[in-house]
Amino acid sequence: MEWFSAPDYWLSRLVFQRALAALYLVAFVGAALQFRALIGERGMLPVPEYLRHAPMRRAPSIFQLHYSDRFFACCAWTGAALSAALLGGAADRLPLWTAMLWWAVLWALYLSIVNVGQTWYAFGWESLLLEAGFLAVFLGNERTAPPVLVLWLLRWLLFRVEFGAGLIKIRGDECWRRLTCLYHHHETQPMPGPLSRYFHRLPKPLHRVEAAANHVTQLLVPVLLFTPQPIASAAAGLIVATQLWLVLSGNFAWLNWLTIALALPAVDLSALAAPPPLPAPPLWYEVLVIAVTALVLALSYHPVRNMVSRRQAMNRSFDPLHLVNTYGAFGTVGRVRYEVVVEGTDERVPRPGTVWREYAFKGKPGDVRRVPRQYAPYHLRLDWLMWFAALSPAYARPWFGGFVQRLLENDRDTLRLLRGNPFPDAPPSYVRARLYHYTFTDRRQRRATGAWWQRRFVREYLPPTRLRAGDVPAGQA
Repeated sequence: MEWFSAPDYWLSRLVFQRALAALYLVAFVGAALQFRALIGERGMLPVPEYLRHAPMRRAPSIFQLHYSDRFFACCAWTGAALSAALLGGAADRLPLWTAMLWWAVLWALYLSIVNVGQTWYAFGWESLLLEAGFLAVFLGNERTAPPVLVLWLLRWLLFRVEFGAGLIKIRGDECWRRLTCLYHHHETQPMPGPLSRYFHRLPKPLHRVEAAANHVTQLLVPVLLFTPQPIASAAAGLIVATQLWLVLSGNFAWLNWLTIALALPAVDLSALAAPPPLPAPPLWYEVLVIAVTALVLALSYHPVRNMVSRRQAMNRSFDPLHLVNTYGAFGTVGRVRYEVVVEGTDERVPRPGTVWREYAFKGKPGDVRRVPRQYAPYHLRLDWLMWFAALSPAYARPWFGGFVQRLLENDRDTLRLLRGNPFPDAPPSYVRARLYHYTFTDRRQRRATGAWWQRRFVREYLPPTRLRAGDVPAGQA
């Protein structure tokens, strides 16, 4: 079947696979370094406890068969090693079926992590990585021409990512229709980056241009992905440019980078390098790709129905394997930035004059003089959930108490998620949390104080709390 292959996209496929392998590597390393405090046996939301109430059909995972922290670490580091090898091109030296199996193992390992990750893994980019990773299984390797059906499925995925995000905005917050959301977004986004303050201080007419350009890129440009070349390449290029703008303006884990990677297979790079002579694909491969295409199209019913619905949901999976999902972000934009500041004291009885020492996080705002850091595509899961905690205590109810308890115990794994421990010699006697209103300083304030932020106390978030006599250390109850 000559129509089955698209040799002109040989280089585009190769670049996409390398980019996807790099993002898999980031995801697995992040899981390995953060899981013990978040979902480990003694974590805030332990996997063993979750699995007692989550059957295999609802949360398919290798950890349904066995869980221990050592086994989880082994799976995560194995995923990282396999990803690094793919990044180096190892799968291109193997037979087609072996390369496909390699990609499938990566997908299954990360699916196993996401399906036990609970609220720590409830982000749209987790499903996006899994959906892209599933399609990558069927893209072939350097020894085969890319199958045109899978290339179209990748465009279909990119279309849903962009178009779904555009629809959720235009239907959601009125400020998107008035083109005023970006008056606030750069300041109130979950984790600002080092340039976010400069983006926030752009003139308001430029913010309106930003919002209008966002609507064009997300609602009109994605349709052009399905047009002939070179229009499709130009559309993909516009999406890449928009995503790079977002990379510069904030930290959104690997969402922007994966969207950029998904745009690459739509770009015709044949002028840069001619494909080598490639054998005809085996019949079993053609049949398998056609079957997968039919499956994806059938599973697209619910995401399409969601997109056309006035009650469109953001970032939702319709099957436990995360094969075909719906996407979208920032249907509502906050006007005010709140931050939960966590503090401890070693005094035995808190008094009005008690000295409280602040726990510093790696990414989220705290110290007003500290310049926000660039962490994306690495995902600081605790820092992101602290943003939600500031929006409403309900978001933090399942895990915040466990977090405070671990601070009171000087839990090593939890403290590794933070930038520093203000109590290196002994645990604090009390921990409290306070809610502050944060705003970026203007140029004059920045010059006068050297501060990046200014903050104003709002209210107590958690009163001074200590371990009660007889409390069992976290994770041993």
